[in-house]
Amino acid sequence: MFTRRTPREQQSLRYHGLSVLALLFAMLLDPAPCLSGTTTMPSRALPLQHVGDFRLPGGKTRWDYLSLDPTRSKLFIAHLGDSEIVVMDTKTKTIAATISNVGHVHGTLAIPELNRVYASATGTDEVVAIDASTFKIVARIPGGKYPDGIAYAPEVGKLYVSDEHGNTETVIDVRTNRRVATIELGGAVGNTQYDPVSKHIFVNVQGRQSLAEIDPQTDRVLDRIALPGAEGNHGLLIVPKFRLAFIVCEGIDRLLVMDLEAKRIVANFGVGGEPDVLGYDEDLGQVYVASESGVLSVFKVTATDVTKVAEGFVGANAHSLAVDPASHEIYLPLKNADHHPAMRVMRP
Repeated sequence: MFTRRTPREQQSLRYHGLSVLALLFAMLLDPAPCLSGTTTMPSRALPLQHVGDFRLPGGKTRWDYLSLDPTRSKLFIAHLGDSEIVVMDTKTKTIAATISNVGHVHGTLAIPELNRVYASATGTDEVVAIDASTFKIVARIPGGKYPDGIAYAPEVGKLYVSDEHGNTETVIDVRTNRRVATIELGGAVGNTQYDPVSKHIFVNVQGRQSLAEIDPQTDRVLDRIALPGAEGNHGLLIVPKFRLAFIVCEGIDRLLVMDLEAKRIVANFGVGGEPDVLGYDEDLGQVYVASESGVLSVFKVTATDVTKVAEGFVGANAHSLAVDPASHEIYLPLKNADHHPAMRVMRP
């Protein structure tokens, strides 16, 4: 657990950023991390091995969120530009299926205990339910004006879907695949995450520079936590073990670290240009931040410290990622690697 301290002790708690000198040294060794994305291979400045690039189907168009079903070794990848979900077998790195007619798909969420995958189709303003065994669409549910990120609260059997342009959170009962509530948030909505410790839902409200806390039992907003200095707080990751929330601000290229118990920002780091999706490897205690610039930032997380340990280029527009907790592999979809889309796989 994240150690609670007196105010004086909290002030002395150390959160370390990668020094400017270290960054300059990394650039001298390998200038690729700071280039605009013309280089296709990952930077040697990162403490990661390049496992390989595995060809993906479809056009050289944008990819978005990924969600792993570890029980089936299946990775569900949103091919936004092609309005499809590509399913990759993570053991063989081959394509198991392509699910069509998911208009401008953004978010994906695999829920193994339900044998189901949910996806946000912003092209049709729907949330699509998919059978994880047959890869067939089994339901389409109204999702607001621009459905995006998805989280699941298992105790109540409900999905929480960011309605980015509608300024709301859409609530869906997974037992009936019907919308049961719409929660007003009062501003443009970023990503949504479930915290298994508090059993609450947290939502980035980027239009109000705040983080909303929702009780799934009542579907009411319990708190609106101010994020001073935030701009475009979109991406969100919760590390339950240490009671921390990681919030990326795409407008200022920063990562904010929030203590979920004290409800205050305890650290602030620079990251790659236009940061988007975050990933966490619990066994290694590492948080990854992917960005539109193709730069990947790596952080070490412990009970007392968050340390920026590395940063480097991984691929043009590599803004999304997923982490396999068993193999520790990092999956980064690229829309154009050697003239075709590919899944770039890295490993510590």
